[in-house]
Amino acid sequence: MNVFKQLLSTKCGYRSTLKSYRGCISFLHSSPDTSVDIHSQEHEIVIALGSNVGDRLNNFNEALERMKKSGIGIQRHGCLYETEPVYVTDQPMFLNSAVRGVTTLGPHELLGVLKRIEKEMGRTNGIRYGPRPIDLDILFYGKFRIGSDILTVPHERIWERPFVMAPLLDLLGSDIDNDTVACWHSLSSHSGGLFESWNKLGGESLIGKDGLKRVLPVGNRLWDWSRKTSVMGVLNLTPDSFSDGGKFESVEAAVSQVRLMVAEGVDIIDLGAQSTRPMASRISPEEELDRLGPVLEAVLKMPEVEGKLLSIDTFYSQVASEAVSKGAHLINDVSGGQLDPNMLSVVAGLEVPYIAMHMRGDPSSMQNSKNLQYDNVCKQVASEIYVRARNAELAGIPAWRIITDPGIGFSKKTEHNLDIVTGLQTIRADIARKSLAVSHAPMLIGTSRKRFLGEICGRPNTVDRDAATVASVTAAVLGGANIVRVHNVRENVDAVKLCDAMLNRKQ
Repeated sequence: MNVFKQLLSTKCGYRSTLKSYRGCISFLHSSPDTSVDIHSQEHEIVIALGSNVGDRLNNFNEALERMKKSGIGIQRHGCLYETEPVYVTDQPMFLNSAVRGVTTLGPHELLGVLKRIEKEMGRTNGIRYGPRPIDLDILFYGKFRIGSDILTVPHERIWERPFVMAPLLDLLGSDIDNDTVACWHSLSSHSGGLFESWNKLGGESLIGKDGLKRVLPVGNRLWDWSRKTSVMGVLNLTPDSFSDGGKFESVEAAVSQVRLMVAEGVDIIDLGAQSTRPMASRISPEEELDRLGPVLEAVLKMPEVEGKLLSIDTFYSQVASEAVSKGAHLINDVSGGQLDPNMLSVVAGLEVPYIAMHMRGDPSSMQNSKNLQYDNVCKQVASEIYVRARNAELAGIPAWRIITDPGIGFSKKTEHNLDIVTGLQTIRADIARKSLAVSHAPMLIGTSRKRFLGEICGRPNTVDRDAATVASVTAAVLGGANIVRVHNVRENVDAVKLCDAMLNRKQ
């Protein structure tokens, strides 16, 4: 006999909500062929993904597309995890994640769709827990607890599997956002809900250990950004950038600077062909490409850049598309998708990491009085970054491809910049209230040679601000930054190495 237990709605505080849900269970009886009057309603669902055969990431992308075409509206993505196999250990490493969405499909109908996708993608009835190109499991379905001969929801072994619990938690916020999520928490065997279940397994202490790595796909590899802080070197191809405008306009000068940055230990090279300094005039995407194209092509031919990542600093989708087609690896958008309505959908199709920065307005208006108004800069920047990331995700950019940047110097006064550099943990915690996945994303900080450093240190010339840059980079890395964007690579590589050593020693 099949049993559906629906947990009824209630509006209470967190603990009392979970207690109320546990006390409000009704029972419905049916067979897989019997309608339970839920097909006409839209239900929130969570589906886990796993793959360890073939191109694992491409398997995920294909499965997600097939799910969307089958009546599953995907709204949130967990982070991406590379994990060691369990139960049957003599097999390749897995990729794991989870998605949260909505569907009007009934639970057994949904199960049938997922099994069909698995079969179409080459999964066969092999060894249980053995290798498979794709594995799709229903973790939650609406407010129902389901038990039948062919389907159990919540998934029966969810509570013992860190590789399932980690991406599941990513789909939530530390705040409970609706009654369905409260129901999911109530289905945990612990009084503290899913968070307590995760912490009982080991929680965040498991990440990076015991075969559970949080990774970001970039180029042809999976990047574990937690191993070391990455240094992004700035290469401005503009005549009017605030620090080094006009120095690297020629291909020869640009190539020479890239060679120097590589020798000094750079990890990522950020090429920008449009100035975003305050009051900068905007050029067209065609002019930006005229500046960028020859340099990008020349840099890609340099043997020294093998293994380095190339980022494109642009807010134009046309520039992003052409640069990635030539071989660029990341898109760094100072507008977070606000200045080109096509940017997010284009980047989603390019399937590259996307750096979503916080800025209000555009470079010509970002420092006006309206855009400089904050009651609490860290909390408001966190809220606005979350909105940028949420829009990106709804456009098809999974959370596992998103990098955040609080936008030092963009729509900020000196005191705002100081609050952000010293408040990165606050920003992450506030993002986590709405999305743990976005809070876990790599965070980029760009303080290099910016005006607030000159104001504090009395250094009107930008090139005299390198010592202050090192100090601000040190504070940012110790505060949780994962990537630092700098002009002077050599000195900041040393600062980052020291910070990483201190952080590793502390752990």
